[in-house]
Amino acid sequence: MTDFKMISDAEWRERLNDEEYRVLRQAGTEAPFVGEYTDTTTEGVYSCRACGAELFRSEHKFASHCGWPAFFSPLAGDRVVERTDDSLGMRRTEVLCANCGSHLGHVFAGEGYDTPTDLRYCINSVCLTLEPAEGEAEES
Repeated sequence: MTDFKMISDAEWRERLNDEEYRVLRQAGTEAPFVGEYTDTTTEGVYSCRACGAELFRSEHKFASHCGWPAFFSPLAGDRVVERTDDSLGMRRTEVLCANCGSHLGHVFAGEGYDTPTDLRYCINSVCLTLEPAEGEAEES
């Protein structure tokens, strides 16, 4: 089993394309409303594009109209790590893959969405891979 936290920067650059590397390994953000999964309603499981760890289920995805895929809860609490991010002159909570430490996006609370948690895990599409549920065809 690969210890993803021990992979060198050079190896990450080989494994990921330029945009994936910029977002996943350098905590970048993809442009809003252009991501592959922004509006996807296909049922299935979303995994970390860097390491394949399962992170979110489609039934926890909701239309937040924020420009990125939004989930109200991760698959399990131990699948992601949350840490304070003080970049860009504001305090936010960054979301990382617990398995490989890759940047996924941010989580926001108290925005008033009609979801069970009132949380919005705002995740970059480029950080995810969707495995459609059996019998589901992935939307294009």
